[in-house]
Amino acid sequence: MTVKLRLMRMGKKKQPTYRVVVADSRSPRDGRFIEAVGTYAPRMEPSTIEIDNARVLGWLAKGAQPTETVRKLLVISGAWEQFESNRPPKQVSERYARAGRSTAPAKKAPARKAAAEKAVAGKSAAKQDAAEQAPAGKAPAGKSEAEAES
Repeated sequence: MTVKLRLMRMGKKKQPTYRVVVADSRSPRDGRFIEAVGTYAPRMEPSTIEIDNARVLGWLAKGAQPTETVRKLLVISGAWEQFESNRPPKQVSERYARAGRSTAPAKKAPARKAAAEKAVAGKSAAKQDAAEQAPAGKAPAGKSEAEAES
């Protein structure tokens, strides 16, 4: 069961207010929820956000995932910074620990790009070396006599 922190719409037509709720991700937006942990009134001037940070931190610690909008509200209320500061560092998976690595391997795209650039540079350097080593009267392999003379 995936648990989400999300908004539940309340209020009249064209005048929304929201509850920040903890709900199963399969339940409908305005349907069943596990617990209400705050409110958000965007139409008030200024908009009001009331969130029970202790309850939110408890749910985040249990693995609840906030939606993008709720995450922004948690940043404003200060709960997200508290959660990030209390979060333990990422654990090294057992597979990498057995291999003697401290972390998972980095993405290979930058390494591949650098290797490709070295290979291209190496080929051009090899062509220059071949041109310098060729006897003066003969053209390097792959070039005709007309190209060699010009």
